[in-house]
Amino acid sequence: MQLTRYTDYSLRALVYLGLNSHRRCTIAEIGAAYGISENHLMKLIHQLGQEGFITTTRGKNGGLELAMPASEISLGAVVRVTEGNLALVECFKGADGNTCPIAGPCALTGVLEEALQAFLEVLDRHTLADLLTPASALQRIFAAREGAGIRV
Repeated sequence: MQLTRYTDYSLRALVYLGLNSHRRCTIAEIGAAYGISENHLMKLIHQLGQEGFITTTRGKNGGLELAMPASEISLGAVVRVTEGNLALVECFKGADGNTCPIAGPCALTGVLEEALQAFLEVLDRHTLADLLTPASALQRIFAAREGAGIRV
């Protein structure tokens, strides 16, 4: 199983905002910090705002910030929202779109469903705050990138 780039970038954006919770950040700043285009970020930032993970403020002093403490942002919730489709195999989709001739009695469906639930349960036990514990190390990386001429 591999998370989509959309989910990866969403989690990265949240980490950046969590590390900079003392101020508002911009999409351009997050993009520069990770080497991600602003176009890629705009859609996911919009969705993270709609889902209540971040707040966005327009205008001269505008920017992005976490909408709640990092300790209240469940990684499982973020992954569920950003992945959208967690159907590991086509038989998870139900009758529509399922062409597998052994769907129904096949034991693989149950095994994969159990694995997916275990994956999500682990993510549910962790919050964004857990990803921020090496804050000084992460901030040094961003500072080094900025010092190397990478706009952050």
